[in-house]
Amino acid sequence: MISHIMPRISKRVDLPAPASQATSLRMSRTPQRDNPRERALRSELHRRGLRFRLHRRVLVSSRRSVDIAFPASKTAVFMDGCFWHGCPEHGTWPKSNAEWWRAKINANIARDRDTNFKLVEAGWTVIRVWEHEDIQTAADRIEAVIRRLSS
Repeated sequence: MISHIMPRISKRVDLPAPASQATSLRMSRTPQRDNPRERALRSELHRRGLRFRLHRRVLVSSRRSVDIAFPASKTAVFMDGCFWHGCPEHGTWPKSNAEWWRAKINANIARDRDTNFKLVEAGWTVIRVWEHEDIQTAADRIEAVIRRLSS
């Protein structure tokens, strides 16, 4: 019996090396979750009586997690940083090591789109909130969706 070993196909994008070790260290220390804006949104949603789960992996075949998950209504909420996720209003393109940053941010955008697609395909509603959005306005939008799907 002959067995074939399939090469592992990586979905990761090969990126050039970061500009400096200091920049890499500073960026790695930026909180990816539980930052002040995310906590403020969660507090407002909780104040409104909405109950949710945090940082849940809802897709069986993925390591990606949802920032705020409402499992009963199958609603996934993401709080996206303007820089990291390429906000069309506030996203910036650094001049230092521009090629590396453009590849990194574009990879983040592609991953976000893929995550949205997979969640919708699995029956979830996806809500993306930009970090610059007013917390009350974002909470209004999320609450309207949750109440509509729960009724």
